[in-house]
Amino acid sequence: MKFGIFYELQLPRPWQAGGELKLYQDALTQLETADRCGYDHAWVVEHHFLEEYSHSPSPESFLAAASQRTKNIRLGHGIFQLTTNHPARVAERVAVLDLLSNGRCEFGMGESASITELTPFGRDMETKKEVFEEAVRAIFPMFKDGGSEHHGKYFDIPLRNVVPKPVQKPHPPLWMACSQLPTIERAGQHGFGALGFQFVSADAAHAWVHAYYNAMTKRLKKLADYQINPNMALVSFFMCARTDEEARARADGATFFQFALRFYGASQNRARPDPGTVNMWDEYNKWKRDNPEAQEAALRGGLIGSPETIRKKLRRFRSSHIDQVILLNQAGKNSHEHICDSLELFAKEVMPEFRRDPEHEAWKAGVMSGAIQLEEIDTEAFRDRYGKLAVTVAPAKAAAAAS
Repeated sequence: MKFGIFYELQLPRPWQAGGELKLYQDALTQLETADRCGYDHAWVVEHHFLEEYSHSPSPESFLAAASQRTKNIRLGHGIFQLTTNHPARVAERVAVLDLLSNGRCEFGMGESASITELTPFGRDMETKKEVFEEAVRAIFPMFKDGGSEHHGKYFDIPLRNVVPKPVQKPHPPLWMACSQLPTIERAGQHGFGALGFQFVSADAAHAWVHAYYNAMTKRLKKLADYQINPNMALVSFFMCARTDEEARARADGATFFQFALRFYGASQNRARPDPGTVNMWDEYNKWKRDNPEAQEAALRGGLIGSPETIRKKLRRFRSSHIDQVILLNQAGKNSHEHICDSLELFAKEVMPEFRRDPEHEAWKAGVMSGAIQLEEIDTEAFRDRYGKLAVTVAPAKAAAAAS
């Protein structure tokens, strides 16, 4: 099992002078810590205009900086929005990061999930899937030697040689953002690694793994000429401390993250309120005061607890054949010190048990060769993105944000 860390670069209100500077510098230090401790991947999102929830519009810049402060950890676009970026610019930025990192780039792709992000770039919810798939077809010839051209519905690109080319051949490993079960299956069908931005139980993970690998091995339909990447990763809320109680006390950001997702997720097309009309941190604290039991339940989910508690939970995930667990530690107002302590404690007391897993490698080889046939599990009971212990909130309503 591999382990990654995940960044939305959240910055709840009230905002203070220097807040974004500290956010970015702390996150880079955290990546250095993760690299030193032996974590496998660092994943950074691309989001636009999402106050408090994500201040990460330029992951290629952040990852480029990280490439000069780390040695081994792989640096992942988790994800690059193919709907809001021109294909040539995507290919160029992926190649440059691969060069700067000496071949450590991972190329995750996605569509964006709200009109707040799409509309300013001239895109919409109805056509974003088509744009994504056409962008994929345009991008991959650009990684090859010589020129390429593309003439489609959304992009018209004359014959040009996109330079530079990536270190990894034919291209960095490919991933696709998956926020629901249908997109997990779609990633498998297209041959992409699945970046599962869900927060599910081990039982759900087992069902989703079967859906993913069955789609890849039985219904593969690549969008272009690229190398498939059979890997499934799932995000989990995370905080490791000496005791369960201490870990839960330090993990308030996990429920803020869930609250923000739920708060906006119920609105039409996931539209965000106008800038400055909602103070998400205040809304979250109101919800917390009114729902103390719900918050406590949410903190019992994910990988939050002592090393022994987390080991027990991970053993269940290992049996579901997840390839990578991505740990969401930077969330809400979780402190930099607690994040670094958590990363170090987990690496020392939890990670070694799960580092080598020959049974999983043999299972995966058998599945991909066809020697092992996976059953088609009924996944209807496992379609909830958030899991049984997740927070539940009302749709977003505008309220005056703190200045």
